[in-house]
Amino acid sequence: MIKIKKEETESHTISILVDNEAGALARVIGLFSGRGYNIESLSVAEIDQDKHKSRITIVTNGSMITINKIKSQLERLVPVHSVNDLTSEGPSIEREMALIKVVCSKNDREEVIRLSEVYRAKTVDTTQDSFIFELTGNIEKINSFVDLLRPLGLEDISRTGLAAVTRGSK
Repeated sequence: MIKIKKEETESHTISILVDNEAGALARVIGLFSGRGYNIESLSVAEIDQDKHKSRITIVTNGSMITINKIKSQLERLVPVHSVNDLTSEGPSIEREMALIKVVCSKNDREEVIRLSEVYRAKTVDTTQDSFIFELTGNIEKINSFVDLLRPLGLEDISRTGLAAVTRGSK
C-alpha cells in the first residue's frame, strides 16, 4: 500500500494591489468562492487617490501549492496590478483593530479595567454597566484579550481584518 503524504496547510497573508473601481473586489472574492478557497480575514482600502489604487489584504489557509495557485489566478485578473504572499516573502508587520464591548457586574469592573490596562486597550465608551474598548495588535493579542473577557461579560466584537506590510526596503 502506498501512503500519500498530505501537504501541510498554514495561514497566509496575501496583499493584492488593484484598481479602485467598481467590481474589483467582487472579482477577487469571486475567484476565492468559485474555487472553494476560504477567506479567514479581509480588509480593503484605497491607498492612492491620485492613481486610484486600493490594497486588498486577505488571510487564507492552504498548502504552498494551493497558495501558489491562488497567486497565479489572482495575477490574471484584470484589475490586479500585483500579488504578494507576505507570509512567504520574509518578515512583515501585521495588525488588526477590534472594538470590544463588555457588559459586566460591579464586581467584575475592576478586573475588566485591569485587563484593559495590561493589554493597553483604549476605553472609547463607558457606562455604569458596560465598556467599549479599542485594541490594536496582532491576531494573537486580540484573541487572548477576547478570551480573558468572555467569562467577565463579553457582549460584542467588531474586527477590521488584517492590515499588513513587508518590513525593510522591499
